[in-house]
Amino acid sequence: MASLRLRALLRPLLRSGAASPRPTRFPTSAQFTTVKYRTQYHYTLDNNVLNPDQRDFYEENGYLVIKNLVSDEDVEHFRNEFMKICRQEVIVPGLTVMIDVSVSKSEFVQDQKTVSKIQDFQQHEKLFRYCRLPQILKYVECFTGPNIMAMHAMLINKPPDSGKKTSRQPMHQDLHYFSFRPADRIVCAWTAMEKIDRRNGCLAVWPGSHKGSLKQHDYPEWEGGVNKMYHGVRDYDKTIPRVHLAVEKGDTVFFHPLLIHGSGMNKTEGFRKTISCHYASSDCHYIDMKGTIQENMEKEAVDGARAKYGTDSPITLMDIWIMRSRLVKGERINL
Repeated sequence: MASLRLRALLRPLLRSGAASPRPTRFPTSAQFTTVKYRTQYHYTLDNNVLNPDQRDFYEENGYLVIKNLVSDEDVEHFRNEFMKICRQEVIVPGLTVMIDVSVSKSEFVQDQKTVSKIQDFQQHEKLFRYCRLPQILKYVECFTGPNIMAMHAMLINKPPDSGKKTSRQPMHQDLHYFSFRPADRIVCAWTAMEKIDRRNGCLAVWPGSHKGSLKQHDYPEWEGGVNKMYHGVRDYDKTIPRVHLAVEKGDTVFFHPLLIHGSGMNKTEGFRKTISCHYASSDCHYIDMKGTIQENMEKEAVDGARAKYGTDSPITLMDIWIMRSRLVKGERINL
């Protein structure tokens, strides 16, 4: 009887003499979706800024390029302020001015042609504005969380190579220089101030190396000399394929402090400029570096600071970082 009732109900839906309709099969979402996203993230925090592809890329590779993040107007503003410092038109407390080793022992007048890098410009508000740019901090928060410290500000003016290959920077990990942890709550924002490619010494990175540990660093044995504090990973395997990041003016690279990276020679006649800042969560903490692979670096940094400030008083690397750092968003907790 149930069978007869079912046939009676279906009869209006069937054409006379036609075969019973067959159900149409639709694939489930699991069948037609080809993109697979991580269910767990280690190097990034939950946010609504990075899309899933960007987040997965950083997790896997340890860096991320955001195109056209800083405006031409801002880049030129930072360039002009740098030129004023080179011409000694402004004096910045605590600023470190570095001269390329190839000209450091010669007679020169300080200008753009001799200054290869300035760092610690946290007391120069017009340059430090880079570290406060909202579009930069928006991305930084994806890695550090909401309480953000600007730890180290730097503008690199890579000079045309003199032929001694001193404009190179060895492959290294930035964490080698840091006495604060955890590494996963630290990130660098590095912005191109002009078009940068392999000709003028773009960044070279070893994708995925951020998943490893901190390596032993030493001065590389280069014939032409090495700039001060340009340490490199000991016994770096040159056969490992590197990725060269060719970028345009205003493009910004965010990268993990354990990512092995460096840059090649500037083979052009111009000066290759970048501006950058290392950020850390203010929840990070300082560590004791005695007895670690960073102990020799700490000694060199402390000796340099004593010479810079003309003091014999006891100084630790933690003291140096406390002087360098500034809160740029949220609350200052540990650092």
